[in-house]
Amino acid sequence: MDRYESICRSHHPSLPETFNFGRDVVDQFARDKQKIALIWCNSENTERLLTFHDISCRSAQVANWLSAQGICAGQRVIVMLPRIPEWQICLTACLKLGAIPIPCITMLTEKDVAYRMDHSGAVAVITTTAESGKFEPYLPTLKAALGVGEPVAGWSDYELTQDEDTAFECCDLGLEAPAVMYYTSGSTGHPKGVCHPSRSLYAWRFSAIHWLSLGPTDVMWCTADTGWSKAGTSILFGPWSQGSAVLFYDGPFEPHRRFELIERYAVTVFCAAATELRRLIREDISGIDFSQLRLTVSAGESVNPEIVESWKALTGVPLLDGYGQTEVLMTVLNYPWMPVKPGSMGRPLPGIETGVFLADGTLGGRGDEGELLIRLPNPQMMLGYWNDPQRTRDAMIKADGSDWFKTGDNVYQDEGGYFFYIGRTDDIISSAGYRIGPQEVENALITHPAVHESAVVGLPDAERGEIVKAFVVLTDPESQQAGVELIAELQAHVKQTTAPYKYPRAIEFVLELPKTVSGKIQRNLLRRSAAHK
Repeated sequence: MDRYESICRSHHPSLPETFNFGRDVVDQFARDKQKIALIWCNSENTERLLTFHDISCRSAQVANWLSAQGICAGQRVIVMLPRIPEWQICLTACLKLGAIPIPCITMLTEKDVAYRMDHSGAVAVITTTAESGKFEPYLPTLKAALGVGEPVAGWSDYELTQDEDTAFECCDLGLEAPAVMYYTSGSTGHPKGVCHPSRSLYAWRFSAIHWLSLGPTDVMWCTADTGWSKAGTSILFGPWSQGSAVLFYDGPFEPHRRFELIERYAVTVFCAAATELRRLIREDISGIDFSQLRLTVSAGESVNPEIVESWKALTGVPLLDGYGQTEVLMTVLNYPWMPVKPGSMGRPLPGIETGVFLADGTLGGRGDEGELLIRLPNPQMMLGYWNDPQRTRDAMIKADGSDWFKTGDNVYQDEGGYFFYIGRTDDIISSAGYRIGPQEVENALITHPAVHESAVVGLPDAERGEIVKAFVVLTDPESQQAGVELIAELQAHVKQTTAPYKYPRAIEFVLELPKTVSGKIQRNLLRRSAAHK
């Protein structure tokens, strides 16, 4: 039995009967009044240091203020804040109260905001006064509108919450009580409201333990934006459940600045999306002290093997890819104590049971390719899609006498139990009888020095059924090489790097790829664009 199997067999956590993150995590660590919870800084080098005691007191004051406005358990509160300490404070306040916070990024348009307000039935909003105009039509009906920043008419000043009591009697939440809601970015249709209960907030610590290997002396920096579930698990719920401090940087993406901050604040665990890492590995970091950094992780989009190897060569620090979804969060991961296979998503998180759903409707396993399934019940799993029971039912399936959640992602599981990402169930390309995953072709293309990133789709073809088409962003956008010769070179490169039948028969050079605001490539838009040419 290897270490992974031993850890999985010994993983038998007992969940508490009730759980309130604000009370059972923040307030517990607040007993040590000196323990750092949050290191905040911005691009102007302004800095704030907050202890768990600071967060406990300020969140209690905000919770008391919300309660005084008539906000109660189960009611939805939009929290649309940038990377500032008030984000953690206000989310914790909602959780203490038993209200359901809905974290949102500030990039949302008025239309995006209106959809979330109407769909969720939110009765309160917390945002910066700079963003307050997006909520103007809803002000007359809101129970509470709390503005962070310069006071504006119609909004209560956040600073006034400091007049409230620093003690608060937290709501006693049962494990199935709704606790937080995230709207998925989605590549088609309206975003889905993914509602998680309090047990999820408790269970998300398991990835912090096994994947991030966090402890009370760590400093974690995750660059995810505030509206994404990844921010919840790697900036708030995961690190703080382990007593770790987090770095929270409010500033633009500047590659070299990332490295400077890692050094300045002695970051021990760093998390960034593959899009960022592609830029970071091209930096000259001579003179940067990485002695404190011991681990880098990534999630949200697949990390090409080339990036993993380049990061290790640049920093001397391992890069561990991870897979998760808003509905169930981190489920298949690479671990610091487990051998890594290049290009693999890893193996299931201890406590997660997986299956491979085959094309013939049966359940497979090692050595098979099919849709990744997560066995239910599982404490990390969502309650369901908000106000959409049919869509919730459609996401579940029964096989071999068990209930499963359908991830919508096709994978291959090798004989060692490692998973390899192939693509979304609707992204698989069927060409001349061959099944081709876009990720396989993209992994080959990224190893060519002229390629910065790429996206691969299938296009209808009368002879082959479908052909592989690659949309390529060049490392040097001004390059004059982007012509027939480079296309032939890239095609030959793919043939040499992976199975020749997978090579892209069509290649188009583009300046950028369409992505959701969370960084996921929108292949459906590329297919639609190509179909009209």
